[in-house]
Amino acid sequence: MSEDKISENIEEYLEVLYRNGSNGEQVSTTKLSKDLGIAPGSVTQMLKKLENLGYINYTPYKGAILTDEGMKIAQKITRKHRILEKFLMDVLKIKEENIHEQACEMEHTLSDEAERALCTMLHNPDLCPEDNVIPACDFDFDSCKQCYSQKDFDQVINRKFNLLSVSELTSDSEGTVSFIRGNDELLDDIAALNIQVGNHLKYSFNEDSVDNSYSIMVEDKELNIPVEMANNIFIRI
Repeated sequence: MSEDKISENIEEYLEVLYRNGSNGEQVSTTKLSKDLGIAPGSVTQMLKKLENLGYINYTPYKGAILTDEGMKIAQKITRKHRILEKFLMDVLKIKEENIHEQACEMEHTLSDEAERALCTMLHNPDLCPEDNVIPACDFDFDSCKQCYSQKDFDQVINRKFNLLSVSELTSDSEGTVSFIRGNDELLDDIAALNIQVGNHLKYSFNEDSVDNSYSIMVEDKELNIPVEMANNIFIRI
């Protein structure tokens, strides 16, 4: 099933699943029912449909987990939603209490080209107004510098795997650094710590870490990085 044929209803389900279980956590039918405002029986029927489509793994009476394909779609629609929220608040100055609903209405029709333009105009934002991490784009780039220099996006290959930022990881998660987001200054600060695409990175929760920092191991070197870096360093799990 191609992404351009996915219904808004399916996108909404996948978006809620991502919001509550982006790192492989199982999301209960009760939680989905509450967040979506839909009766549990109807949620169960949709979860069975989503499993048949290959977007989730569903266990009756326990809940659902996104598959890699479901995660790909969920991240894309979540990215559009959160970038739109940032645009509505920072540029259009829409009242904070109204931006979520308006972003929900707009996200399903926002083209990939418009999303990319918004990202560039907003200088590659890492957080939405509610301080939730904006997922990385799905272009097969190492950093935003490559995006800036790209003239013909029709020639760009899309990434075949999903990413999570360091700040989205659970304790003892590990993977390969595959994308680093940010302006030249942030990219230079990250490079100065010898963190680069291709490094193996492991995150471990550390109670002794300084507030608003993340304790990571990069190629056997222990580092404490600030939250701004953690939001913008993405690893392939």
